[in-house]
Amino acid sequence: MLFTKHVARSMIDHGRRGSIINIGSTEAHQGNIGNIAYGTAKAGLLHFTRAAAMELAEFGIRVNSLSPTGTNPAEGLERAAAWGVTWKQRLKAPARPDMSFGDEGVPLGHRPSPRHYARGVAFLASDDAEMITGIDLRVDAGTVSRYWRWNPTSKTRRAD
Repeated sequence: MLFTKHVARSMIDHGRRGSIINIGSTEAHQGNIGNIAYGTAKAGLLHFTRAAAMELAEFGIRVNSLSPTGTNPAEGLERAAAWGVTWKQRLKAPARPDMSFGDEGVPLGHRPSPRHYARGVAFLASDDAEMITGIDLRVDAGTVSRYWRWNPTSKTRRAD
């Protein structure tokens, strides 16, 4: 929020039109056990984005957000290796038996990578999005839209 405040003030002072993009999270759209503060803060950021979009529209400043989801670690691991950085993935706690892990339940079959988020941000910042303000672009491979009972990676089907 402070970034938006200070950048918007500078843009207005210099007569610059443009785009501000806040980074949200799919947790703003769903409840996640054990992560109330984070999800609440990200949900607040979504509303802040909409309100700031309305406040700044008269100055030609568009404000949107992009919501990533749990990220596929492969791209980051490859980049770390290329830079000579040792990065070992590990869970902070044992996986919960009532939670999915990895790509399980992702409608498009796998989680997005940083390059997918970058493309979304580039679009929102581009002239192609000149009439888009106050929205949240979810780059989440369909995870928020998925009906809670449907598990696209389930190998078995049962009648309930």
